[in-house]
Amino acid sequence: MRSITTPHSESPQAAAAGGGPASPDLAWRGAFALLHKEVRRFRKVSVQTVLAPVISAVLFLVVFQQVLSGRLDLPGGISYAAFLVPGLAMMSLQQNAFANASSSLTQSKVTGNLVFLLLSPLPAWGWFLGYVGGGFVRGLVVGVCVWLSTLPFVITVPVHPAFTLLILAVSAWLMSSLGVIAGLWAEKWDQLSVFQSFIINPFTFLAGVFFSVDSLPDPWRSLAHLNPFFYMIDGLRYGFFGASDAPAAVDLGVSLGFALLVSALALVLLGRGWRIRH
Repeated sequence: MRSITTPHSESPQAAAAGGGPASPDLAWRGAFALLHKEVRRFRKVSVQTVLAPVISAVLFLVVFQQVLSGRLDLPGGISYAAFLVPGLAMMSLQQNAFANASSSLTQSKVTGNLVFLLLSPLPAWGWFLGYVGGGFVRGLVVGVCVWLSTLPFVITVPVHPAFTLLILAVSAWLMSSLGVIAGLWAEKWDQLSVFQSFIINPFTFLAGVFFSVDSLPDPWRSLAHLNPFFYMIDGLRYGFFGASDAPAAVDLGVSLGFALLVSALALVLLGRGWRIRH
């Protein structure tokens, strides 16, 4: 896959490599440098990027537990507070993994500093690794912190820890890749907010964060199973409780399939320089 470079300019690194694409060693170093920059970016404002979503999730837990506890039929006979924890953790992971990649790309477009990355010989997979990796790390950090912050209210320990880690990793990867696509598409902040408000948030809230999808009447139950976000949340509940609305293999398979599909699309768009190279 070719580098995403401007047609009439060449970076010092490209010149040193004879005007062609970067060497594999240089490409890997550039990709990890971009990844490091993306991680530092959200760490420097951790009150906003980590603490704020954790507090929001805890408030959701406290309020919805008081309002709906004992009013819903839940799989496995678990308490409503325990039922909420995986949903809140996955919701926070999804929103923050998406936000990190999409906001970083959009900010670079708006401020004009994306040109410095365009002048580098970094290949498309290097861009992908850097931006998706940053969202991946932030999503996992927020998701785990949400779970830890709920322990004083309700003790939840994953009964399938390996599956739990796997579904968390696949979900963070999927949402970060989707964030890259949104960041490539958005030319300004209001376009990105449309993507967040009309796609990410509705799909997340309707995926069974606060209720069991299996308790819905048809056709809403069937429609809920068409939502790919449902399988990430349902898979995490299986990892925690060993009980879920859909089979665990289906949860993981659908999530992994969408992650591969979205990643392939993001790599193709990056390789073409879609909406970033004029």
